Amino acid sequence: MENHRILATYLIETAFPLEYAAEVMAGEQSTGTFVSVPGETPELKEKHGARVVRIQELEEVREPSLPGARVPKKDWDGTYRRAIVELSFPIDNIGPSLPNLMSTVAGNLYELGEFSGLRLIDLELPAPFAHRYPGPQFGIQGTRELCGVYDRPLIGTIIKPSIGLHTEDYGPLVRQLAEAGIDFIKDDELCANPSFAPLEQRVKVIMEEIERVADRTGKKLMYAFNITGDIDELRKNHDLVKEAGGTCVMVCINSVGLPGTAFLRQYSQLPIHGHRTQWGAMSRSPLLGMSFRVYQKLCRLAGVDHLHTNGLNNKFSEDNETVANAIQDSLTPFLGGYPIMPVLSSGQWAATAIPTYQAVPTTDVIHLAGGGILAHPEGIAAGVLSMRQGWEAAVKGISLESYSQTHPELSAAMQKFAK
Repeated sequence: MENHRILATYLIETAFPLEYAAEVMAGEQSTGTFVSVPGETPELKEKHGARVVRIQELEEVREPSLPGARVPKKDWDGTYRRAIVELSFPIDNIGPSLPNLMSTVAGNLYELGEFSGLRLIDLELPAPFAHRYPGPQFGIQGTRELCGVYDRPLIGTIIKPSIGLHTEDYGPLVRQLAEAGIDFIKDDELCANPSFAPLEQRVKVIMEEIERVADRTGKKLMYAFNITGDIDELRKNHDLVKEAGGTCVMVCINSVGLPGTAFLRQYSQLPIHGHRTQWGAMSRSPLLGMSFRVYQKLCRLAGVDHLHTNGLNNKFSEDNETVANAIQDSLTPFLGGYPIMPVLSSGQWAATAIPTYQAVPTTDVIHLAGGGILAHPEGIAAGVLSMRQGWEAAVKGISLESYSQTHPELSAAMQKFAK
């Protein structure tokens, strides 16, 4: 790729000729309008116009994927054509700017009447973006160092119930989890600064328990406090966690926006745990929004150290192949580095370690289990141990049935959670 151009790849569906549709996209997002205007010279278009790099024709369908699409007024055969379209944009149009990048590659394109489907599926960025955005500060290695875990996944959980716990309810639960040897705990994305458990009080209570257990055991777990709020609150909330001895903050990326996340990264001294709330609205339709491949690149650029990818055999709409691709994409180098740790969650328990490791043979993940730990029939400590045992079996290539014969915590988990 030219070092001064942005390359965006789309999946499109249109009733119009593909070459025409691609030119509409390029013009809409750079120099063109629906009619030529004064000043729209050939020289200006050459310097600032988007270029159609490639069109790969795919299948035809008879019904549009999205409502509101126009069709040609004449000579239309009733089919909608799908294709992969690559466009390149000169970086001079926007500079290395995340918000203006989004306006360019994902701006008014989705509303264009010529399209009955349009999805951003990949994005390549020139070096100036790497110079402007430092990316993850801690990533995989830094997270492992803070947790003291090097040879296996980080095992974690989410505070449940998500909403309704009062400040005093957090202490006993966190104490139990810390004493069970868990590596990581996160706030639920729904709990940020409620009146019945204000963030300031919650941080104090939780960190006191974490430090107390760490003094006794030598292991200090990582707790991702949800500091999501208005932009002017992020620094104050981050500093609150840092001053209390916390080692991680969590932000709902789509709620504060990519620029808000990048703003947090500028001064953060802690790993940023990125939650992808609202992701389904951006991705669930296969012919709308964007792919996770694009999304995780943008989040890495903004500076998160961990990013939710969903988990295999989850309770949501994504299939296992989609989740495996999300994990792999997160681990694939980007802009020469930008390491990020995938976070697996949703319906997870000890058994999901094996299909996860078979799909993506890595232990560089944070594996979160809510009920899979908290509802283990022999208690929280057994739940944590069963998760580790599931991963031991996965890495060793041993079936759960065989491994559970000598690991009672795993055996109890299988009896409780296997369907």
